[in-house]
Amino acid sequence: MAAKNSQPRWLNEREMRAWRSYIIASRRLLEALETDLDGHDLSMADYEVMAQLSEAPNRRMRMSELAELAMISKSRLSHRMKVMEKAGWLKREECSEDRRGYWAVMTDKGYRAIVAAAPDHVASVRRRFIDQLSGKEQDNLTSTFESLTRELRTQFIKENKQ
Repeated sequence: MAAKNSQPRWLNEREMRAWRSYIIASRRLLEALETDLDGHDLSMADYEVMAQLSEAPNRRMRMSELAELAMISKSRLSHRMKVMEKAGWLKREECSEDRRGYWAVMTDKGYRAIVAAAPDHVASVRRRFIDQLSGKEQDNLTSTFESLTRELRTQFIKENKQ
């Protein structure tokens, strides 16, 4: 984090174009992907949670791990879990091993919901994102965002140790 009394390093024109194009494109993409899930009564956050659980052993995962993998806060996950539990897609189970946390467990109904939504979601991702990029652009994005993710995780760890 920048010191409170230091002057900001303002973005130059190239940096501002890069930043704004990323923000605008990422928001529009997520909005479009969200809209494409409307017919399944799933939000993108719900879809990501359910996709992670559908691939987990026994379709269950610790809530804290699920929040990290799905890239949502623990409090937001808790709120979404209530909605998804009400829909019958997921349930919470106490961790009997240590009694400190909970498992998020996908129900059969939840599995059927993600299986039904997946083809439409993948078609949307392909049409709106993948098919718009060359193989080289895909590789460049992967490299860029993997690097950014590593750096952001490192920064997060450092900031939370202080």
